[in-house]
Amino acid sequence: MRTLIKQHLSPTYIQSLKSSLKRVKGSYLPCLPVLHQPLYHLHLAIKETIHCILQKCYFTPMFISQLKSRPRSLQLEAGMPQILGDLQIHLGEQCRISGISTWCGRVWGEKRPQLIVGNNVDIGWQNTLAVGTKIQLDDNVRLAGKIFLAGFPGHPTEPNARALGEPDTEQQIGDIHLCRDVWLGTGVMVMAGVTIGAGSIIAAGSIVTKDIPSGVLAGGNPARVIKTLEL
Repeated sequence: MRTLIKQHLSPTYIQSLKSSLKRVKGSYLPCLPVLHQPLYHLHLAIKETIHCILQKCYFTPMFISQLKSRPRSLQLEAGMPQILGDLQIHLGEQCRISGISTWCGRVWGEKRPQLIVGNNVDIGWQNTLAVGTKIQLDDNVRLAGKIFLAGFPGHPTEPNARALGEPDTEQQIGDIHLCRDVWLGTGVMVMAGVTIGAGSIIAAGSIVTKDIPSGVLAGGNPARVIKTLEL
């Protein structure tokens, strides 16, 4: 009996068992296009119907309940943004907003932080809007994915104060203003105190530390004017 067990637990047997399991993991039932193609489209239709019902009847009304304004037209996708802190939000008409984003207001200041969003604004996937005092997005602003508007840092620069868990100081925070028709590419970071002029485009991955004039393409770290745009 012991000999039989050792034989079945031999390296050759274990390797054979692993190979069999690997084949099972990679196997699947045959694809029948006449069946599976209609089934795929039915799956998408059911999924989109459920998604639409959740967005229109659940997520969007809850999100609007947290706004100072009441837009009549709003396209909210993939749930609703995470709202942190005591943030006053004004939202314009016909905006398109990804629910996979975070909007937060600084909690240590005397004034309530304000997020002011104009009409026809896109706020993309994984955006973070950190409002120190005020962030203003004028009409037709476009924010791509993974953008960070850093109106406050969250920590002081002094290491001992940071170790004690003290908040950032008033000198570290500032307004951010994106003027009409500004477009920020994927991964852009805009620091506190910055204004980006009307119609300007910021290249993907740039870090904006100073004001950018109107009608230019800017990029880099720190962002600099690359060329003037024909508007």
